[in-house]
Amino acid sequence: MRRLAAVRASTPALLDPARGRRASASQRKPFIDTSFQIGKYLVSPLIKLLPGGRYAASVSIRSGRGSATHDRVLRLLPVFDTPAAAVRYAIDQGLAWLGETRPLPTGACA
Repeated sequence: MRRLAAVRASTPALLDPARGRRASASQRKPFIDTSFQIGKYLVSPLIKLLPGGRYAASVSIRSGRGSATHDRVLRLLPVFDTPAAAVRYAIDQGLAWLGETRPLPTGACA
């Protein structure tokens, strides 16, 4: 689970709609954040900038290889003010769907 903590720490900064510009259509396309492996599954959090400047979250959970690949995409509610919050929620929901728990921060007690 250390790898998952490293993935969260390396989440890139995304577009900030607070700069006063309207987002173009290309900016509103879903953005796939860092993917990570959990057992036989590849979990990919996705976020999308909405016209109102908020962010929608989705998560892709993929298994299999080649023609036997299965990809489940979950569209999630609510919408978020920041891309980081949307990514965090997508990761949490993907882990919950897989039955995994979120690792505790270093030094935290159970």
